[in-house]
Parts: sequence; structure tokens; C-alpha cells
Amino acid sequence: MDMLPYGLLAAIIGLIGGMVLGLAARLGDFCTLGALESAVYGKDQTRARLWGIVLGVAILGTQLGALAGWVDLGSSMYHAISWNPLASILGGLMFGYGMAMAGNCGFGALVRFGGGDLRSLVVVVVMGIFGFVALSGPLAPLRTLLFPQPDATGPQGIVHDLGAVTGLPASLIIVTLGLGCLIWALSHQPLRRAPRQLFWGIAAGLAVVWCFVGTTWVSDSSLGAISVEGPSFTAPLGRTLIYLMTSTAGGITFSVGAVVGVMAGALIGSMIRGLFRWEACEDPRELGRQVGGAVLMGVGGVVAMGCSVGQGVTAVAALAWSGPVTLAAIIAGGLFGLHQLISGYQPD
Repeated sequence: MDMLPYGLLAAIIGLIGGMVLGLAARLGDFCTLGALESAVYGKDQTRARLWGIVLGVAILGTQLGALAGWVDLGSSMYHAISWNPLASILGGLMFGYGMAMAGNCGFGALVRFGGGDLRSLVVVVVMGIFGFVALSGPLAPLRTLLFPQPDATGPQGIVHDLGAVTGLPASLIIVTLGLGCLIWALSHQPLRRAPRQLFWGIAAGLAVVWCFVGTTWVSDSSLGAISVEGPSFTAPLGRTLIYLMTSTAGGITFSVGAVVGVMAGALIGSMIRGLFRWEACEDPRELGRQVGGAVLMGVGGVVAMGCSVGQGVTAVAALAWSGPVTLAAIIAGGLFGLHQLISGYQPD
């Protein structure tokens, strides 16, 4: 292991974590937009409550790992960069609306592509390109002007702020929040009767913990050359495209491993369930809507510093304020977009 490049080690960690997430999506029905659609329009909260399992496990594992010294959350972008509430809200709304228009988030598009849906490949590519347009391309100066991302000047986050206000120890706050998510999820009887979904919800939460622990180890071993990261699928889509076009093995990163891992896990899960089939877009209006949604997700995800997984799961596991605020904005934007689609609105 000592002979492997640090970037490759990080990519292997991402690959394993991504594969588990891809399997959880295909075998456990873990999906952001699917959970919204089922809860609001199908009157079935099972997939939404599954998020409580994922978040509860991810919070407890990540935070207890941080207390044990296995996870360096202070080096992750969720705590190292000062939180910008406006960026979380506006970026989250853009991302959520784009998610509804595209029919999937970046993570969901990778999962669908792994199952043979060629329409999702368009979403992945467009989202990756426009994420980098906002991250380091023509829109980058405007983004940094409107939504600056200065380094944090001191400790921040939910645990720190609640501890300062209430005087409660960090361990009690962590356990309360984590168990609260699990209790909310398990109070729903249909989910308690779905062992397959429970198993994959736990697995998805542990995948986030694995990524944080693994990248912390590689970061320590490389003296900070490798960042501490968790799963996210906005800018990493662009990084993967750049790697595939321009890099050799020396340029591989955690992001590339995670993206490839999700597709591989989704492919395996699709094969297991017999769901793999080639699909393509037959309606030009549908394709236009998906491309427009992907553009919004790419830009919005970069503004918010993460997607429905990067902020909605990973940042929540890190107990950064950006996590729940961005997730709430994504849900609001997604519900607004779904309402437009169901009421018959079709963007030109």
C-alpha cells in the first residue's frame, strides 16, 4: 500500500464508497427526487423516511469518528470555509428546481446511466461542464463576487454553535441529532417492515463515514496533499470528465473514484434486479428540459458547494449548517419544479 500514489489510494476509497452508494440506490431505492415524488404525490413516505436512516448513521459514525480522532472534519471544506447562508439557499433552490426539470440529481443521473439510461449521460456531461463553468470558467469571477468563500476564522458548525448556546457536551448533541434522525425514520411502520431498504440505508450512511475516515488517513499520510472529502456529485462530475480526457493514473483523485464507483454499483445492482436496459430520449422537449435542468444543477451545486448528496448527506454528516439549509432549499426547489411539471408546465 505504501507504494501506491496517494491520489490512487484516495480514488480506491472513493470507488468503494461510491459502489456502496450505487448499490443502495438500485437495491435500496435511495434517491432524492424519488423520495420527494413518492412522499408528496404518491402519499408514501417510505423512501423519504429512509433518508433518516442514512443521515442518522452518517451523523453518528462521522461525528463519533471525529471525537475518536479518525475523522478530521476541520480540514474538510464544510468547516474550513466560512458558511455563506445566501449561497446555500439560492444555490440549493437552483439545484432543486434543476433536479426536477432534469428528472434526477447528479447522483441519480449516474445511477440511471449505470442502468443503461443514455438520457442520464447527457445530464451527467452537461452538469459536469457547467459546474466547471461556474467553478473556474467564465462565470467564476461573478460567482466569487456574489458568493465569496473565505476561509473560516474559527470553529463553526451545528455542534459548536449549539454547544456554545446550551452548554451541552458535543457527544450529547451528536447522539441526540443522530438518534433523532433514526427515530423519525423508524417511527414509520412501512419502513420498519422493509429490511432490504433498512440494510441499504445503513450501508449508504456507512459509505459516507468510510469516505471521511479513509480520506482523513490518506490526508495524514500525505501531509495534507490529499483533501478530507465525502461523496459529492457536482464538481466531481467535471473533474472526472477532465481526468478521462487529459490525465494518466497520476491525476486520479477521490472524486474520480467515487463517480466511477456509483456507476459500477448501479450497474451491478441493475443486473441483480434485472433492471438494466438501454433507454434513449424520444422527445426533443424532454431532452431540452433535461439539459436546462442539468445546467441549473451544475451552477447551483457549485454555488451551494454541493448537491443533494454532497450537502444533503455529507455536509449533514459533518454537522455543518450548510447541510440542512441547502437540503431544505433543494427540497423546496424540487417541489416547485415538480408542481410545474405535474400542472402541465413545459419550459421552452
